[in-house]
Amino acid sequence: MSILLEQAQAAVRAAQQKSLEMGVKMNIAVVDAGANLTAFARMDGAWLGSLDISIKKAKTARFFDMPTGELGKISQPGGPLFNIEHSNGGLITFPGGLPITDANGQVIGAIGVSGSTVEDDHAVAQAGLAAVR
Repeated sequence: MSILLEQAQAAVRAAQQKSLEMGVKMNIAVVDAGANLTAFARMDGAWLGSLDISIKKAKTARFFDMPTGELGKISQPGGPLFNIEHSNGGLITFPGGLPITDANGQVIGAIGVSGSTVEDDHAVAQAGLAAVR
């Protein structure tokens, strides 16, 4: 099972709404269970460099089925996954990427958000995730 386009678009809309409420401009990416881009939005004025980061956050969250911030904690120097960010064509290991699960707990995709602080990115990603659940 994979995320449906309607669900992915709902996640993007909710994330955009949260971004507007917070006064930040974001790039928002949703990937399906195969880590393929399904929905994307670059808000007017959002950083161009964050476009790639948002997609990589979504892919990273799906590749490892965990929040990117959690992966970051175990990929620090001395950690068990140190340097993992160099695998898979480049991963993002700081907050802003979250796996999306269905009602049975199966991962059906992921959302990645970039354009502000990692705390803001994570909050916006959570809003997008909540729209799918």
